[in-house]
Amino acid sequence: MPASLKFTGTTLDGKAFDAATMAGKPTILWFWAPWCATCASEAMSIADLQEEYAGKLNILGIAGMGNNKDMHEFVSDLEVGAVPHLDDEPGKLWKKFGIKEQSTYVILDKAGKVVVTGYLDDLQLTTKVKSLVA
Repeated sequence: MPASLKFTGTTLDGKAFDAATMAGKPTILWFWAPWCATCASEAMSIADLQEEYAGKLNILGIAGMGNNKDMHEFVSDLEVGAVPHLDDEPGKLWKKFGIKEQSTYVILDKAGKVVVTGYLDDLQLTTKVKSLVA
């Protein structure tokens, strides 16, 4: 099990989530905040990638810097409900991955190695995913 996937969390709906279930596939960890305009602008790309690469790519939203109600509204308003999201209001996972600001992507290859940490625009994100899923 890659160290990058040794974490657990709680979904926005309060269910337990174990990242170990994502092992073996490229994975996007999307660190977002419910009030973040940049994050909102990325939601469409995330939803599109989830649809296009279902079964070949994991996407996990990790929401912080806000409360659960606002996180739910963000997911519902921006139609990214097909992606699982964790409520990381305490910032435990943000700290684990050294995230200092939203919006940040942490992208893992299928072996669980971190290949990107940082901001990517939609084209950079899509290009990176294509190279990992190919």
